[in-house]
Amino acid sequence: MALSTPKPMNDSHPVSTADFIALENRYGAANYKPLDVVLTRGEGVYVWDVEGKRYLDCLSAYSAVNQGHCHPKILAALKAQAEQLTLTSRAFRNDQLGLFYEELCALTHSHKVLPMNSGAEAVETALKVARKWGYEVKGVPEGLAEIIVCADNFHGRTLSIVGFSTDPSARHGFGPFGPGFKVIPFGDAKALEAAITPNTVAFLVEPIQGEAGVIVPPAGYFKKVRELCTQHRVVLILDEIQTGLGRTGKLLAEEHEGIESDLTLIGKALSGGFYPVSAVLSNVEVMDVLKPGEHGSTFGGNPLACAVARAALRVLTEEGMIENAAKMGARLQAGLRAINSDVVREIRGRGLMVAVELQPHAGGARRYCEALKTRGLLCKETHGHTLRITPPLVITAAQVDAALTEFEGVFAGAGLAAHA
Repeated sequence: MALSTPKPMNDSHPVSTADFIALENRYGAANYKPLDVVLTRGEGVYVWDVEGKRYLDCLSAYSAVNQGHCHPKILAALKAQAEQLTLTSRAFRNDQLGLFYEELCALTHSHKVLPMNSGAEAVETALKVARKWGYEVKGVPEGLAEIIVCADNFHGRTLSIVGFSTDPSARHGFGPFGPGFKVIPFGDAKALEAAITPNTVAFLVEPIQGEAGVIVPPAGYFKKVRELCTQHRVVLILDEIQTGLGRTGKLLAEEHEGIESDLTLIGKALSGGFYPVSAVLSNVEVMDVLKPGEHGSTFGGNPLACAVARAALRVLTEEGMIENAAKMGARLQAGLRAINSDVVREIRGRGLMVAVELQPHAGGARRYCEALKTRGLLCKETHGHTLRITPPLVITAAQVDAALTEFEGVFAGAGLAAHA
């Protein structure tokens, strides 16, 4: 069927929030429900809309902008590399990839790195590697490998990933799904132990469930998980795409319980928000099952991505952002808990990964996000009743206190009438 080109809405360039929203609604797929703010500039913890209003960003692009918006040192690295060489494919080598490997392994105590682009690609890579390891090293019969995951997980939106999601909106209408996955409750070590069979090759889990509403597991959970995976020769895969790279006050969230996974997935803040970069970190035994031609990506490990990621990692560590996340996270959580409001049910979090769960009578989290927007603060709801608060790791004490003032105002009902 021939496609006709729609006529432009008008001959003038869009200038207002309403103009830009109208363009998105007319030409874009409706697979997101964003707040009605159109952003055009960012610096540090702040973003500005097309009409000049400034906002304190308390989402950080779902933790992709840990280093703050448009960090000058990462920007300089991107510009310099973009003028030199951007892409070779992995058919040839480049002078940034080996340095990226070396620096990332030294920082995370990893043995091997496999670079990809998106977080979902990193997850898919880990699933493939774990299955291959199960067949070739553990001796699982071909086609019978099992991977255990947790209920309420979020690991991406590819077909295989949504196939083991328990979120109806992620699954409905996209089947049939592939076999080989077993779902257990999150934070329940006994459930994991009961689910393991001789055919279990891996356990894929988030250290803190982000999309589910910043669900923190019980103390000691991951120590027991590590013990069980070691005992039964199961590859422990930690999805640190949201929790990693300083978000929880440690470089990796696994450090809070002093464990090491077999495969660690990182992305998002690996580029400071400048470029899609992800990576699978591994020990030698698991990663060495891959041979040339069995897995890859045209853009994965490209020189522009590597140069940007190297700079993003440097500023994260050299500028004390991880330590700041721990301090400011404690200040933010203490301040939220001090707010006396009958609409707040629970404050959860670790570092600068925080959630406010609202009472059922609050009328849903979306209306609070809308009210906060009018007060110059941006955050996003998840699962209807939860506010997720994840500001850039460069946030200051004064900025935390300013944010707390706005949260206190909306939890007291200020500005909610227009959004009820």
